[in-house]
Amino acid sequence: MSALFTPFHLGSPKGGLNLSNRIVVAPMCQYVAVEGQAQDWHLMHWGNLLNSGAAIFTIEATAITREGRITPGCLGLWDDATAAALDDKLQRARRLAPPVPVCLQLSHAGRKSSSAEPWNGGGQIALEQGGWKALAPSALAHKEGELPPDALDQAGLNRIRDAFALAARRADQMGIEAVELHCAHGYLLHQFVSPLANHRTDAYGGNFEGRIKFPLEVFAAVRAAYKGTLGIRLSATDWVDGGWVPEETADMAVRLKLAGADYVHISSAGVSPQQKIPIGPGYQVHLAKLVRERCGLPTISVGLITEPAQANAVIEQGEADLVALARSFLYKPRWGWEAAAALSGQVQATPSYWRCTPREAGAIFGQVRFGQR
Repeated sequence: MSALFTPFHLGSPKGGLNLSNRIVVAPMCQYVAVEGQAQDWHLMHWGNLLNSGAAIFTIEATAITREGRITPGCLGLWDDATAAALDDKLQRARRLAPPVPVCLQLSHAGRKSSSAEPWNGGGQIALEQGGWKALAPSALAHKEGELPPDALDQAGLNRIRDAFALAARRADQMGIEAVELHCAHGYLLHQFVSPLANHRTDAYGGNFEGRIKFPLEVFAAVRAAYKGTLGIRLSATDWVDGGWVPEETADMAVRLKLAGADYVHISSAGVSPQQKIPIGPGYQVHLAKLVRERCGLPTISVGLITEPAQANAVIEQGEADLVALARSFLYKPRWGWEAAAALSGQVQATPSYWRCTPREAGAIFGQVRFGQR
């Protein structure tokens, strides 16, 4: 059996999830929610990706407060209406798909909120055009010419911390098996850890210990509220001189392990337009390897991992425990099936699809059950 199709236990030894393979559908923003509420698009999108062959599916970055949305179209989980819409679409999608565990990524956009959707330019939306005032560690705009955010005071920090915990409790009530905190790609928690965005002089700024303080407080609050599998996505480097670096990511991951983290999901960049990213196949794998070796937590690698043999090599060489794909699953929603055919693996699929594979693909469909927490 190829390494990519070996099972993996994610989470607590007494609970957690028994994953049937090492493939993860990464969170991908869709920007089609209405007032934070999931729509029919999400029903179709989620049902599709639950049939992808991946062992676990992650729902896109989901705002824990209204002002924490990246765009007006971002999915939310901040009140009864957003919770009801998400729960309705998710349960309907799950009834039409194999029993694949679901992870929900919780996020606050910080100073990158009040932005237009990517197909509308992605720039900051002016207040007079329907935008809203962003919140951040410091009153520093993400880009030159943008309206600076308001720096969060202690009351604001407490409110956001509690909103993360409340959203996690709502996820638990929906039967969502895993939660991932978003501390990457330049959003609020990443803004706190990066010296490029955090110029605070109080206990939440300054040195490494100060800059990681708020994200760790958020993590502790969510860990207390949510007993399922809990992980965090980290940008391992800002790719900017003077910014957040991989060694700091590894040190933070050690602290997260002590705080009860079940895994880390390693990405990079997003906090500064000055970033210089050496884009290429698997360009972030070495970052995952460094963090994994330092902290010992199960580690997900992501970023231009597009081919089955490439993904298998990441697992086989011990660079990560799981591999996540995002855009590849949008382009090829059955990427997991193709990987199974190429690597003699097996995946789950709705029985209606079992007769669809070409003869040369072999018997790729198996009935593997995942462990409930």
